[in-house]
Amino acid sequence: RSVKDQRIDRAVGVGKKIVGAFGHSWKRQRALQAAQKELGLPEHKLITECCTRWGSKQRMIQRLLEQEKAITQVLAADKTTRHLMLTWQDIQVLDSVSAALSPLLEFTDAFSAEEYVTISCVKPVLQMFNNDLLKVKESDTPLTKDIKTAILDYMNKSYKDSVTERLINMASLLDPRFRTEYFSESESKAIKVQVMSELEHLVSNQGSTATGVSETLPTSAGDQTSQGAAKKPKKSLGSFLKGPVSGKTDVTAERLLSELSSYVNSPPADSECDPLLWWKVHTVNFPNISRLARKYLCIPATSSASERLFSTGGNVVTCLRSSLKPTSVNMLVFLTKNLKT
Repeated sequence: RSVKDQRIDRAVGVGKKIVGAFGHSWKRQRALQAAQKELGLPEHKLITECCTRWGSKQRMIQRLLEQEKAITQVLAADKTTRHLMLTWQDIQVLDSVSAALSPLLEFTDAFSAEEYVTISCVKPVLQMFNNDLLKVKESDTPLTKDIKTAILDYMNKSYKDSVTERLINMASLLDPRFRTEYFSESESKAIKVQVMSELEHLVSNQGSTATGVSETLPTSAGDQTSQGAAKKPKKSLGSFLKGPVSGKTDVTAERLLSELSSYVNSPPADSECDPLLWWKVHTVNFPNISRLARKYLCIPATSSASERLFSTGGNVVTCLRSSLKPTSVNMLVFLTKNLKT
């Protein structure tokens, strides 16, 4: 959204044409390899932009800037491609774009993952962008400053929604690597109140579920009796003792608050540790908070997982499978994504 500029459109458009010119000619590819060896440049192939792949435009720009001298040498030797040579204005624009977008590239890849927790890292990364990586510097060109400012404005507005902000705050607190590290004092108090509210709700639901199950069992037994049982079964001694002992199993607000305080004040986990494994080990110490962590830390930070699922569905439902029923398609997509050989 921040890269909407005529100068950028022109420079990127020329870059795509250059990549296409080399991609459709094996002679130019051979000449490029020779130029790379002559100039001592890495023997890398050019990369084209793909609208469905995050970061592909930035990778294309980086590769064009890396191979700019070799590309110019090859294009200048052929009069049919000299018009594709990047001008100094184009190179300056691409440099400015690359300087602004390069810090985001690795984070984009990291947030697109599915095998580890990502939602809890949103708040720390946003703070890092605002305070360091996307902070405007005096050495930045005017275009780089404009791009950085536009990116920060867009990201900050996107995560200022109350529901989204509450979600990322909860996830950050429930990650043992961060907890309250990235909260102000007022934010820390507010998020603790939200956690306490959710913990009490979870505990009350757990109690009502247990009560509902215990009430359902005698009903089913009564149905069986009415359907042909000869006599009413006698109660065993254990049936008189199966009810909860009052004052022993009730989880009070004081106990929940004590558990939360103990969790918040305990030493933070290593920044490289897996929070899911950490919770697996420490569930005994924080049984109620671990249930809350299981609820929030499974949420992906981006829509990449859903986009991959749509791609999988497109690969499953081919022309030869156009008559499949929806239920069959759902099962095939599920097996394709989850069945490990």
